[in-house]
Amino acid sequence: MGKQYDRSAEDVANIVALEHVNLTVPDQRLATLFYITGMGFTRDPYLVTGVTNMWVNVGRSQFHLPTRGTQVLRGRVGLVLPDLEALARRLQAVRGELAESRFAFTARESRIDVTCPWGNALRCHAPDPQFGPIVLGMPYVAFDVPAGAAEGIARFYSEIFRARATAEEVDGAPAARVSVGYRQDLVFRETSAPPADYDGHHIQIYVADFSGPHEALRERGLVTEESNRHQYRFVDIVDPDSGDRLYTLEHEIRAMSHPLFGRPMINRNPAQTNDSFALGYDDQPWHTTGD
Repeated sequence: MGKQYDRSAEDVANIVALEHVNLTVPDQRLATLFYITGMGFTRDPYLVTGVTNMWVNVGRSQFHLPTRGTQVLRGRVGLVLPDLEALARRLQAVRGELAESRFAFTARESRIDVTCPWGNALRCHAPDPQFGPIVLGMPYVAFDVPAGAAEGIARFYSEIFRARATAEEVDGAPAARVSVGYRQDLVFRETSAPPADYDGHHIQIYVADFSGPHEALRERGLVTEESNRHQYRFVDIVDPDSGDRLYTLEHEIRAMSHPLFGRPMINRNPAQTNDSFALGYDDQPWHTTGD
């Protein structure tokens, strides 16, 4: 018999993709300096190309950055980048222009922790087997949640969305880990610190069964927006038995029939410059080929 594989490692449950994290920003110029020049990501060349919003491609996921005040995610966004040394050089190069902001970064042994100009925390990892074939992407978003919330949050996603969700320990604290795509997770880690006030930031996910979760949310009075035939939204994560609110986070739920599902995203190679241009190296792949 040939090589044996862990077939369960390739399973994807009802939530099939985490596409974007939406964070409003007050200044598109600083957002460009940070996300495009410093982080090395790619502004979507086809959609939302004006001066009041920016979609930033990171592999097959995005940041959406509307100009409308400041939003700060209560936790951090986990990212994979192919070259952390190059990232550190780019961040150092923009440090001066971002000096009057909250921008900061710290290089550690296997990651770089970055703070955006408005206080959002990004944790940047090198490609690693824990992230599968991803060399550029958004493998997780981690949220700080109140003590005692993790188990109920795991049950909420498992029962309402039929997601693969587990209650486990993360960095020494109880947490819920929810699969939201291939090698993509939401992590809700309990903390004793009082949570910051929710400011309206949101995430967007695609689901295979679109109507089932909608019905379960509607029965509980949780649907907050009937956007269109392909999309709806909700805000409160609740205990599926008692109905008690556990955490507040707006979710933009899209069907796989949504016109944007599976849209190819352009990712540039930030090492390409006009001074060191090499023909045929403009693109940055988001994954490697697995065996």
